[in-house]
Amino acid sequence: MVEKIRKEEMVMLPLKIIFLLAIFGGLTFPHTSFSATTSAGGDDATVCIIGSGIGGSSVAHFLRQYTTSHHPKILIFERHAIVGGRMATVTIGGDAFEAGASILHPKNYHASNYTNLLNLTGKRPSSSESSISLGIWDGNGFVVKTLNVNSNWGIVNKIVSFFNGIYLFMRYGFSLVKMEGFVDETVNKFLKYYEGVETRPVFESVEEMLKWAGLFNLTGKSLKEELVDGVKLAPLLIKELVTVITRINYGQSVNISGLAGAVSLAGSGGGLWAVEGGNWQMAAGLINSSDVELYLHEEIDSISYLGEYYELNSTKGNAYSCEVAVVATPLDESSIQFSPPVSVPVRQLQHTHATFVRGLVNPVYFGLKAVSEIPELVATIEDPRLPFTSISILKCYNETDMTYKIFSRQAMTDALLDSIFSVRKETVRINWGAYPHYKAPERFAPFILDGKHLYYVNAFENAASTMETSAVAAENIARLILSRFFGKDSSCPSDLKRTSCSSAEALHSDM
Repeated sequence: MVEKIRKEEMVMLPLKIIFLLAIFGGLTFPHTSFSATTSAGGDDATVCIIGSGIGGSSVAHFLRQYTTSHHPKILIFERHAIVGGRMATVTIGGDAFEAGASILHPKNYHASNYTNLLNLTGKRPSSSESSISLGIWDGNGFVVKTLNVNSNWGIVNKIVSFFNGIYLFMRYGFSLVKMEGFVDETVNKFLKYYEGVETRPVFESVEEMLKWAGLFNLTGKSLKEELVDGVKLAPLLIKELVTVITRINYGQSVNISGLAGAVSLAGSGGGLWAVEGGNWQMAAGLINSSDVELYLHEEIDSISYLGEYYELNSTKGNAYSCEVAVVATPLDESSIQFSPPVSVPVRQLQHTHATFVRGLVNPVYFGLKAVSEIPELVATIEDPRLPFTSISILKCYNETDMTYKIFSRQAMTDALLDSIFSVRKETVRINWGAYPHYKAPERFAPFILDGKHLYYVNAFENAASTMETSAVAAENIARLILSRFFGKDSSCPSDLKRTSCSSAEALHSDM
């Protein structure tokens, strides 16, 4: 079975463009295992990080970046054979496709900085990808169906996108503009997390962090309540387009909490991008550049505080000692035992089933006569009778051979797949605990689990779960460690200010 992976798929549905994407990578490292014990304090201190995803790798990166006076030993533990956490890929038909975190917003400045720092290349959708056709399926027919024109001519695709935008505007009216305004307002508040560290506090709790940016109130009510009572969107837009976005991005309805919903809708802007060759390269590159000892196939099953240090024990029987411990993996389905015990709010992870099929969709299933009539992205409204969330084309080899990605809340049986597809050459199924099951008002785990030096990056996930929010939380954790353990300000060295510690506007660079 393919390993468990991540998270948010952002769907882009602006006035002029309808777009959904999913692709990319994975990485392996050699494994060396030994028991490490270090003395406490100063430059001899050891920081242990559990999890090699974007959160764990970002903590290591910022610990190195924000100090020149201390150089602690950093150990990262990963229970799988590859780094990247919930950024991962699946191979079907000889091609690798992103099965986890797939796209990035143009104002995801940490990801943009990582890409530049690591000499990676940003990839934006082609004009043909940007004009992908959308259909919203209610189980009986397509209540929304945009133009489906496949052309190699960019001007043709732009014209198609324009008319699709007009079609959506005719259906939803100025509520589309209101929705974009709501998203822009939320994104602008989130940009406060990129302000210079000279003016930005170090936060000891998620609540404090959200209140500082003016985002906390959005976690106290559902997205639907916010859009109906506050933004005053048309019910039809909420029922159809907004629901499509939240179902694809978080596998949930518009009853998710308001901030998670706003983050989900943030993909309705333009300029979405990804890392050429795979988003996993960000985590891998940060680990490689941060002077880290990496332990693969090393699952930590207990963390014990023994007075001056923490002892981490693995399922292999290895023991590791460290003065600072960072949990950078969700505790919701983790078997890690803590001594003394720690307290975090009980929450469920939203499991999403991703099914990849190489073959051909059967038009009869949708009441159509030809495959060409089926939209490239088939999304669905919130209805328990519908067996899938979305079906999208990842790659078209020819008119009778394509690779598709299906999202669903339950596993897709062979019988169901055979009714949807007339041809099925290859099938790969993945069941992953992708993100929290959001429910307002949200309750948050502490950043500091024990009041000492045991930290939890994923506490921020109950606000919103994306690659960038993980990086933002990780930066704060790194600054917490530097200020609380080392007693040092996390201001950047002068040679780093231009790329990492300046204002949000200075951070932005076009990919």
